[in-house]
Amino acid sequence: MTLTTALEKLLEIEVEATEARKLSSRLRFACLPEPWTLNDFDFAAQPGVDEKLIRDLATLRFLDNASNVLLVGPPGVGKTMLAVALARSAVDAGHRVYFTTAAELAAKCHKAALEGRWSSIMRFFAGPRLLVIDELGYLPLPGDGASALFQVINQRYLKSSTILTTNVGIADWAGAFGDATVAAAMLDRLLHRAAVVGIDGPSYRLRSHQSHSDNLRKEVTGRAG
Repeated sequence: MTLTTALEKLLEIEVEATEARKLSSRLRFACLPEPWTLNDFDFAAQPGVDEKLIRDLATLRFLDNASNVLLVGPPGVGKTMLAVALARSAVDAGHRVYFTTAAELAAKCHKAALEGRWSSIMRFFAGPRLLVIDELGYLPLPGDGASALFQVINQRYLKSSTILTTNVGIADWAGAFGDATVAAAMLDRLLHRAAVVGIDGPSYRLRSHQSHSDNLRKEVTGRAG
């Protein structure tokens, strides 16, 4: 190996190590709850998902014009898994991403308001190129929760993208969040540039539970035989 080749190899190793450190840092900041990627999602088992649309979203072109993604459907159909997979694609592509539940976001905003850090928490949620807000509608938001969520969405409007998962149909937002005006304003900003992915299919968790029960039954039957 010549000196030039050796230096090129060393430089390549250093570049790879630097990129690995950057990826690790982005993943820590993102707080993704699971290491899911799109390869982990079984489209064949969930026919309610528009695979072509999800594959297109995975190209991350929606980030270029600050579009949003709404994943809407009943519990257990894979909304969070898809949101995390898209978020992981963004992290791998070098984007700053942050994952939170709607309840956690509301709690952080409430705490920041009490401590006089409202501007700081708004800057924090405005910062990521992609913000994932999971489980909107699963738990009731506190009195100021819907307002805080609106302000986060409002400051990101036309600047950066948000992925939101919810079990509440868009037509029912006004009743679910207790304030028709805030709900309408939130939807106006979210839907201006958005892909809405409606999922209506079997529950992943129930299917997994059924598979586990079937395996246990076979094991018991086998031992008894």
